Amino acid sequence: MKNTLGLSLVAAAILVIGTPVSSMVDARAQQKPEVPLPKPGVAEIYTMEANFVRAAYNNEGYAILGYEPVNRSIGEQWVLLDIGVTLRDGQRDFKLKRDALSLETPDGNTIPLPTVEQWRAANTSALQARANVQRDSINYFPPTATRPCRIGFFADLNSGAMTWDEVEVSYDRACLGRIYFQVPGGIAYGQHYLNVKFPQSVVRVPFRILTKDEEKLLDKNYKSIKKQIDEQFKKK
Repeated sequence: MKNTLGLSLVAAAILVIGTPVSSMVDARAQQKPEVPLPKPGVAEIYTMEANFVRAAYNNEGYAILGYEPVNRSIGEQWVLLDIGVTLRDGQRDFKLKRDALSLETPDGNTIPLPTVEQWRAANTSALQARANVQRDSINYFPPTATRPCRIGFFADLNSGAMTWDEVEVSYDRACLGRIYFQVPGGIAYGQHYLNVKFPQSVVRVPFRILTKDEEKLLDKNYKSIKKQIDEQFKKK
């Protein structure tokens, strides 16, 4: 599996994760734009692995998510996230339960996972079909996480898979799954966080729902901004 925990990558990515792209100055007009950072409120490092893939970790746990379908679902009530979770090397195994995951929306509300019954009643098949097309790989784990495992909090009735309320997480397991949240009032642009509770700490993965103009500006300026951030890091 790919190891993306190098400090140079962290420094390069940290300044563009979850930040308002509209606040960026076009790199052609200014060589070193100042970019505000999301403030998760916990001690952690967070990275960007693709336009819609974000990861965060501390000394205890690591979490990653892919969220492109969310960015294409403005106004809809259901959030779909592809997520991955593992422990850092040397940490003791633990059981990740449903109540360990929550979503913080731009208005400051914290939303728990719905029950399987609530999710099935909502009929998210159209959202799932869209997600099967609009998705990026989230297979970016620490090198110790070599054994696959499934996060099975949700499963379609016709899939043949079972649902369960907990999953055993260890430093050598790369646990992957798909989770859902129901957002009252619908998905809105702005800063979101996926909260993952580990035994001794919380990892908050920041991800921003971008407007079309913000997404275009990020695409246009990403390489030059990344290069500048790399150079700034090397000077420290």
